[in-house]
Amino acid sequence: MLHLILFGPPGAGKGTQSKILMSKYNLIHLSTGDMLRHHLKEQTPLGIEAAQYVNQGLLVPDRVVIDMIIQHIENNQNANGFIYDGFPRTIEQAARLDELLHEHGGEINLMIAINLHDSLIHDRMRKRAEIEGRVDDANDDVIATRIATYHEKTKPLLDYYSAQKKCALVEGALSIEEVNLSICTLIDHQLGHG
Repeated sequence: MLHLILFGPPGAGKGTQSKILMSKYNLIHLSTGDMLRHHLKEQTPLGIEAAQYVNQGLLVPDRVVIDMIIQHIENNQNANGFIYDGFPRTIEQAARLDELLHEHGGEINLMIAINLHDSLIHDRMRKRAEIEGRVDDANDDVIATRIATYHEKTKPLLDYYSAQKKCALVEGALSIEEVNLSICTLIDHQLGHG
């Protein structure tokens, strides 16, 4: 079973690439945002617990998010694999995910990092705001904060997975098709097809 992390700054095209990869490789997309919204809407035990934090404007603790991910994996034992999108975001989350996957007989096989210069991140987020009406992407101060947070808290994951020899970089400034070709080449190599 393939466990693939699609990594990169906001606006790098992770969502776009995830959709293509899900179809091509028959993978399940694990978006922590989507999972959280599902659990909150369905008022599952994890959703009820998460709501206590969400309703106070607090971040949902890692433990709850990871429990949602593990539950999703357990409920999809026959899947070809999973694409992790938006998780892990910190080294602590990555270490905990490694532990839990190991307990379930799995591991992260590959982290594909989409590299994108800060000026392009800004431009893409502004464009996404226009197209999708995402208010959070329309404010320059919010964009600057998100880019700074990515560099400070999330980007260290590159070193974490590089140390495990599981990190591969892809240039994100290319076309969607070119980025996808690079990603598919890496996945095929991982699966032993190339």
